[in-house]
Amino acid sequence: MSTFEQESLNYHKARNEFDTNGKTGTLLTKPCSTEKELAMAYSPGVAYPCLEIEKDIEKAYEYTNKGNLVAVVSDGTAVLGLGDIGHLAGKPVMEGKGVLFKTFANVDAVDIEINTKDTEEIIETVARIADSFGGINLEDISAPRCFEIEERLKEICNVPVFHDDQHGTAVITTAGLINVLEMTGKEAADLKVVVIGAGASGIACANMYKQLGVKNITMLDSKGVIHSGRDDLNKYKQQFAFETSDRTLEDAMKDADMVLGLSGPDLIKPEWVKTMSEESPIIFACANPVPEIMPPLAKEARPDVIVGTGRSDYPNQVNNVLGFPQIFRGALDVRATKITENMKMAASRALASLAKEPVPDHVQKAHGRDDMIFGTEYIIPSPFDRRVLVYVASAVAQAAIEDGVARIKDFDLDAYRAELQRLADHLDGK
Repeated sequence: MSTFEQESLNYHKARNEFDTNGKTGTLLTKPCSTEKELAMAYSPGVAYPCLEIEKDIEKAYEYTNKGNLVAVVSDGTAVLGLGDIGHLAGKPVMEGKGVLFKTFANVDAVDIEINTKDTEEIIETVARIADSFGGINLEDISAPRCFEIEERLKEICNVPVFHDDQHGTAVITTAGLINVLEMTGKEAADLKVVVIGAGASGIACANMYKQLGVKNITMLDSKGVIHSGRDDLNKYKQQFAFETSDRTLEDAMKDADMVLGLSGPDLIKPEWVKTMSEESPIIFACANPVPEIMPPLAKEARPDVIVGTGRSDYPNQVNNVLGFPQIFRGALDVRATKITENMKMAASRALASLAKEPVPDHVQKAHGRDDMIFGTEYIIPSPFDRRVLVYVASAVAQAAIEDGVARIKDFDLDAYRAELQRLADHLDGK
């Protein structure tokens, strides 16, 4: 057993007699140290907010934690790089999601591991508990079931339902693509994009690129290029099937402007990178911990290639923590009923905009760099930049207002951004 493995196991266990195992617990937000406080926390005082909510169910946002509470729901069928390990084996990951929600956006999260793989049972279970929460974060549910589960829950539930495995990477890589288009002067409609991996994330990314204006998308699954001649495609893959002579990744990468990797390690050969488009091709190699191609290999083959990975030790990290906590923060704060396509695109554009701003010294120091300025080595903001919260949450909240999915109607964007800045300062310990 490696030192890190043992340290990680120890990290997840209680450190002293007053600690608990795991990574999350209950934080009390009101005092309960006097007879009167006890009477207000429970009986008889608790009856008064109950009666107010009975008269107006929206009062639950005022008198309970609903407005700052997200359920992280999983069946454990697609856990990180571990696959179908079972609902309870996935619990450490779901707890970890709660840690990220709280750390990066001060959102409280409860992990709920469902002991079933049946689509109907998952939908029914989540639909029945959804009103207790301000939002539902679906996590690590395998494709293609995850598509139907999210689609139907979005129709049923009165709170936002967001499958981060699908949309998180899409939001982040779309932000990077927006900035590359600006730097190179290319048009989205003229791009040839290759997506390696036709799972939840790959399909969501491709759909978001289409919203941006990309028309030419070649997608590959484990059997090769998805094309119109195949008869083994589910309905989600079929939307990317078109007539083409390309059958392999090597074929598809010729003249490609962008390659998105969401598959496995070392799938892209350096010689294939040389065949990509003539000017500043993009590679987002997001397999973890070993990407489809390591950045040094890609740059040796093509010095002008712009590379992003899921790793923190290389520039342009595609890290979902740049998206889901802040997206939910914005959605919760305007009491949104759903997360729309416009809200996701607003998050991408906010991230793209922040990458153009000067980077604080403490953020550069956290990365051990002093060259973090907008350019090929910095097209995506750092997760350590607290301004992500201000930029993304405010953009998402404003988009929710514009889309008419917010319960809050009296919304002052400038005041909200100031409130988010105070929260960011608090989270930073200022």
